[in-house]
Amino acid sequence: MSDSLNDDFTRLVKPHYERLYALAWRLSGGPGEAEDLFQELMVKALSGMDRLATVDDPGPWLARMLYNLFVDQHRRFARRRLFIVDEGRLNADGLAGFPGDSNPERDSRDRELARILEDALATLGEEHRIVLLLHDADGYTIKEIQELTGTPSGTIKSRLHRARLRMRETLEADGTLSRADACNSSDLEPV
Repeated sequence: MSDSLNDDFTRLVKPHYERLYALAWRLSGGPGEAEDLFQELMVKALSGMDRLATVDDPGPWLARMLYNLFVDQHRRFARRRLFIVDEGRLNADGLAGFPGDSNPERDSRDRELARILEDALATLGEEHRIVLLLHDADGYTIKEIQELTGTPSGTIKSRLHRARLRMRETLEADGTLSRADACNSSDLEPV
């Protein structure tokens, strides 16, 4: 690869590394799968450098490409008759993987809360979980999710609403969240 092509590619893609890797993590659910998905994206983006150079904002274009790679990979694996057994939770996996600040009591409480949230997220269907994580955890707007997934905004809003409702029901059922803890619309000030 020529130095000029390498420099152009780095200039266009590097500002989006962090957000793209976070998206790969959210979609795939783990570090190994996220790295593979991210690497596949980089290879595909480099091979499509001519197209990438003509895009006004490469971030959404790359995110869409990443999402499409994830969907293709998911479909490819769904056709196989291989079942992967969950090896359990490791400290560096999922929401519990973020380092604490040496307060054992708070770290323990945070790990327990992360486990509870992961379990509640696992009750959601894939489409609902992805929309909830993209919007509420990663800060994507409805319009960005629409561009990313190719799903109509009304469907995204419906999935987001149902995912939040299901999360609330799950967390209330196990006693993690009470009705009094939930935000009421009367608590909100008009913007």
